[in-house]
Amino acid sequence: MSPRLCLLTALLLASGCAGRVEPKPQGESLHERLLVLDSHLDTPIHFGRAGWSIADRHSFADDLSQVDLPRMRDGGLDGGFFVIYTPQGPLTPAGFADARVYALKRAAEIRAVVQANPGSMTLALTPADARRIADAGRRVVFESMENSYPLGEGVASLADFYDRGVRMASPVHFRNNQFADSATDTPKWHGLSPLGRQWVAEMNRLGMLIDASHASDESFDQMLALSKAPIILSHSGPKAVFDHPRNIDDARLRALAAKGGVIQINSVYLVPRNPSPAWGKLLDERDEIYNLTPDQQKDLARRTAEEQARNPYTTATFDLFMASLLHALKVVGPDHVGIGADWDGGGGVIGMEDVASLPKVTARLKAAGYSDADIGKIWSGNLLRALKAAEDGAGK
Repeated sequence: MSPRLCLLTALLLASGCAGRVEPKPQGESLHERLLVLDSHLDTPIHFGRAGWSIADRHSFADDLSQVDLPRMRDGGLDGGFFVIYTPQGPLTPAGFADARVYALKRAAEIRAVVQANPGSMTLALTPADARRIADAGRRVVFESMENSYPLGEGVASLADFYDRGVRMASPVHFRNNQFADSATDTPKWHGLSPLGRQWVAEMNRLGMLIDASHASDESFDQMLALSKAPIILSHSGPKAVFDHPRNIDDARLRALAAKGGVIQINSVYLVPRNPSPAWGKLLDERDEIYNLTPDQQKDLARRTAEEQARNPYTTATFDLFMASLLHALKVVGPDHVGIGADWDGGGGVIGMEDVASLPKVTARLKAAGYSDADIGKIWSGNLLRALKAAEDGAGK
């Protein structure tokens, strides 16, 4: 998700060394034993910030971030998909060229951060890599592309991003583009464009996992019908909990599951958000946080906290997030549900403000009667199964 829609809900809560290998804890808790992955980490937005390092401990209240290596260790988050997000711009040659530069810069920043923390982070290219990396005590860094706008007027450059390590991609974001209609825009193509249909075929050929989050219902239906491999929703939720275009209805959830797909439950779009001008201004500034000095970043965080206390942006709670997760599990079962909370891109709720809170999810699932094996599927097994199915379908 775009940083423009960062929910800013972690304001009710208030250094780790990244250079050495720390074996994955073999403690008594179930959460520590699980492979815990999130399918949509927008944390790369912070990688270009002056004075910000993923190796240091941060807090949302102080600098508006939700993921760093110390908090990943606190919350038992072994890693996930780090997002190459590109905002939608004009559908012109100049717009496409600018978008490609933007996406390649973000991809390079992800690589640079991994290279700067070799004892703590490792790039993953296959599902098998995830367990190997986590067992070595390092964080798993898959790369994904949110919005295929940077591909321009063809699909040939998908192979270039694949060669750079990208293993999952979505066609569209908040606005319609050359590939598909967005869930939050007026229909243009009534689903996929002709180029979008080529995009699906090329994703299948390369063995890349198709992500339908942000796509319109018609686009989702067509991707599901055309794809030869299961698809996922990397950060979406059920409309039964909150009726919003970014969420999905139960009938489509069942159709997704019937073809082996997975919905990764988001912590956004659980309740209406505050549309006040004050929040609009703060979010506009948040979009440009990587251009701010450290002092300006702190000032933005301070003003954000003050506005949240005075006039909350959202009232979504951990209980509501769990209601969303449990609803999806009730509809399609534990073989087709995972978690993609949209950290650093809008995610977080009152009571689950950053990734340090993730053990609460495992505890609540256990209390709801789910087995250890089922909870393992929810935290990573289903995501990796879908990724493996896409990989196995390459070239077919």
